[in-house]
Amino acid sequence: MTLLQFGFLIYPGVIQLDVTGAYQVLAFPPNTQVHLIWKTLDPIVSNEGLTLIPTTTLIDCPPLDAICVPGGGMGQVEIMRDPEILNFLKQQGTTAQYVTSICTGSMILAAAGLLQGYKATCHWAFREQLAMLGVEVVPQRVQIDRNRVTGAGVTSGIDLGLTLLGLLCGEDMAKMTQLMLEYSPEPPFNAGTPETAGERVSQSLMQFGKPLLEAFLAQTKETAAHMELKS
Repeated sequence: MTLLQFGFLIYPGVIQLDVTGAYQVLAFPPNTQVHLIWKTLDPIVSNEGLTLIPTTTLIDCPPLDAICVPGGGMGQVEIMRDPEILNFLKQQGTTAQYVTSICTGSMILAAAGLLQGYKATCHWAFREQLAMLGVEVVPQRVQIDRNRVTGAGVTSGIDLGLTLLGLLCGEDMAKMTQLMLEYSPEPPFNAGTPETAGERVSQSLMQFGKPLLEAFLAQTKETAAHMELKS
């Protein structure tokens, strides 16, 4: 049985559920190995304060069958301008069977030049910013365009993980994994999208997240301008 290599880029300020939701899914099959990748093996702290331990470094990371880039809080701004990280993603992106992201991780992939010419999705609040980076943005929970697989907001990482298992391990394994997780969501509120949450709740969240939105926008503009100069 071929051992499949999955890798998650992690970094200070990463959204932990972007990582751990998909990690839980992809770690279930007996023929998968999942890596947490960072520059060093030193512990890092997620956006929520959860400590994550990298399992391999950028230099030592093996060739991956699928590379996954999760989104982050303020820490993502630095990652989008980090040439060491972007070059690593470009390198893995040339050999991986699938190049994937969760939430605003698609903006990091776009900064690395890996989503231009593809359809992709991201967290609903950042779709316009992703489009500024030359990506055709679609409002899907999980979007597959050739070997690019992107997930929407945080919890879509579980769906993206199951999608990857279906593609690489077969539908039966993906279904067994879903059953093992008892993944059959029945949320207590119907407020998972702006449309179902309503205008008042949506606007309250946008105000709550205004500093992050503004920081991302500034970096998105900088990245877009840099990419335009290079082209």
